[in-house]
Amino acid sequence: MNPLLHHFNTAPFSKIFNDHFKPAIEQAIEIARGQIDEIIQNKDTPTFENTTVALDFAGEKLSRITSIFFNLNAAETNDEIQKIAQEISPWLSEFRNDITLNEALFSRVKTVFDSKEKLQLSPEQTMLLEKQYKSFARNGANLSEEKKATLRKIDNELSKLSLQFGENVLAETNNFELHILDEKELTGLPESAKEAAQEIAKEKGKEGLVFTLDFPSYIPFVTYVENRELRKKMAIAAGKKGFQNNKFNNEQIVLNIVKLRHERANLLSYKSHAHFVLEERMAETPEKVIEFSKELLQKAKPAAEREFKHLENYAEKLDGIEQLQKWDGAFYAEKLKKELFDLDQEQLKPYFQLENVMEGVFTIANKLYDLKFEEVFDIDKYHQEVKTYKVLDSNSNFIAVFYADFHPRKGKRNGAWMTSYKSQYIKEGINERPHVSIVCNFTKPTSTKPSLLTFNEITTLFHEFGHALHGMLANTTYTSLSGTSVSWDFVELPSQVLENWCYEKEALELFAKHYKTGEIIPMKYVEKIKESASFHEGIQTLRQLSFGILDMKWHSENPSEITSIKEFENDAFSDTKLYPDVAENCMSTSFSHIFQGGYSAGYYSYKWAEVLDADAFEYFLENGIFNKEIATKFKENVLSKGGTEKPMNLYKRFRGKEPKPDALLKRAGLI
Repeated sequence: MNPLLHHFNTAPFSKIFNDHFKPAIEQAIEIARGQIDEIIQNKDTPTFENTTVALDFAGEKLSRITSIFFNLNAAETNDEIQKIAQEISPWLSEFRNDITLNEALFSRVKTVFDSKEKLQLSPEQTMLLEKQYKSFARNGANLSEEKKATLRKIDNELSKLSLQFGENVLAETNNFELHILDEKELTGLPESAKEAAQEIAKEKGKEGLVFTLDFPSYIPFVTYVENRELRKKMAIAAGKKGFQNNKFNNEQIVLNIVKLRHERANLLSYKSHAHFVLEERMAETPEKVIEFSKELLQKAKPAAEREFKHLENYAEKLDGIEQLQKWDGAFYAEKLKKELFDLDQEQLKPYFQLENVMEGVFTIANKLYDLKFEEVFDIDKYHQEVKTYKVLDSNSNFIAVFYADFHPRKGKRNGAWMTSYKSQYIKEGINERPHVSIVCNFTKPTSTKPSLLTFNEITTLFHEFGHALHGMLANTTYTSLSGTSVSWDFVELPSQVLENWCYEKEALELFAKHYKTGEIIPMKYVEKIKESASFHEGIQTLRQLSFGILDMKWHSENPSEITSIKEFENDAFSDTKLYPDVAENCMSTSFSHIFQGGYSAGYYSYKWAEVLDADAFEYFLENGIFNKEIATKFKENVLSKGGTEKPMNLYKRFRGKEPKPDALLKRAGLI
């Protein structure tokens, strides 16, 4: 009996074995094909209900099963799951093409689309119809049979390549370890980081301390270890993932991906992959994104160069370092920050116990949106570390299921993300509520200490929780417009806006309590956190812009002439470069956001959304960060609306006006 093929509400993790996935996905594809055939064979005239709505709900079972599978492939993978992913990805790509390239189905969709003026549709219905029609037109429905076959081949190949890219990055991350037997080599490293490294060594059956490329291990190492050679070793290892002469090299994969994306865009009559992608985004064109990036670069670069010069002088004065290298940046920046603001991450960490921070983010969600989080123990989970919650509103109505998975493991990719196991939608009068998850890689508890977070980890937690709120508070009719199914350069607004609460006294006092004494974080620390918020903001802005510019360069030009990834990358970074180049390192070969995740031609959206989030938070600041009226406007016009209307319309309804970059530049101390 295959648990994936039976009706389930929450994912039945404990009953699922790897050999259930392929037969379940195969059968779910057949069920979905049957639903598509039903739409096509309907003898009645195509209508919004029998075509548009029917198509939106087709393949429901398939999407539930694949969401479980691909979420596990990211958070709890193994060789077997990765092998299955390689096998089923082409099936899914083929199935998607079977829908968008189906002439009879497109003909019905087009009939409804052409009569939309007479249908008196609501804005949400109009959006669904337009989105559906475009998904056919933009994905080859109008191509000749020969070109459709080419498109299928490209999509099949791309699905396999991006999986391979991610598997290689994970393998490179897992394959590196720095084994230290003599603790004296680690002068400067905080006790908490040493203790964590001892635990890793113990897990691996080794003496001494082991450091890995997982962020909770890597970041403290390059920030605090005084031994410059060891920092260099770690930094170079992190920078050459996918760029080594071994079977996990990603260079050819990157070239193949960008060439296929470009070929696909040309096939669909677009100048480039970026032109194809951006047509459906707030930014609309690569030219607009490039102009936006240049404008910010103009403001940030002088500040970044000043900050960098200051850092260079500081390192020279302190240790006679004549040339600042990439493995020196975090180390001297932390020292300088401590000197300027008398603020040390290690002083702050005891106030940020993970469980307290979680309670804090729950309290903030309650104050703003009337949500209550109740930990429950009867929901199946894929790993014992995962926590599960039932989310209710102030009238005890069920809102969502929430999963939280916090610490690094061998089978979990680096970074942090929000995902979902079930979308919200309304069908036959029933509002089906979502199942939402956040996955992070935070410092683990040790035998003597609970999990104590750095301030960066707190902002990461708030960021992912902001995405989760977008998913949990979804309240739309159609699944494809629900929750985070919004324009990609709008999706980061709910996540980034919530980060602002981390810097506010009123919010910090809710959760920043010393894990031993229960003392609330002293006001002097809160002031220092706020003061230091714009420390090196020029350098940080330049760094983010450099990633966006690299992404745009990969995707807005013809890549057919590129032979050296390294040279191409150095050229893309020429306007944003501060540190000398490291010959052994390459960013693109582990740039998972754009070659494995969904950010190709979209990395700029982090900065784009920062303009929105600074502008939105200014509205709260003017009226109180827990102002119920403004929170309700944000909930009703942004969080609950998903992709039911154009993002700018939703934003203006919340804010009363279009956003301007001034709030961001002011917050960053760049004006």
